Amino acid sequence: MGFTQGVLATLIADSAPPELRGTASGVFNLVTGGALLAASVMTGFLWDAFGAQWTFLAGALFALPTIAGLVPLHRRLARRDRAGDDSRSAAAPD
Repeated sequence: MGFTQGVLATLIADSAPPELRGTASGVFNLVTGGALLAASVMTGFLWDAFGAQWTFLAGALFALPTIAGLVPLHRRLARRDRAGDDSRSAAAPD
């Protein structure tokens, strides 16, 4: 979280309308805190019930769908960027 917290806070501040920046930041932190609490409870349960090995295995299993979802997203964003570059280069004078 140390690497991403500042970036995410800036992203929230830049994306939200000025009059709603505080609300957007609060909602973001509420959702983040809830997700961290749920993850911590689940991790504690797995550790107590099944041991450390299963806890780390579960983390790896949760990472797989995330990676699987990021690959198509990356491809779609790359296509969009290429399309944007093509339209900019066509409009640029020679």
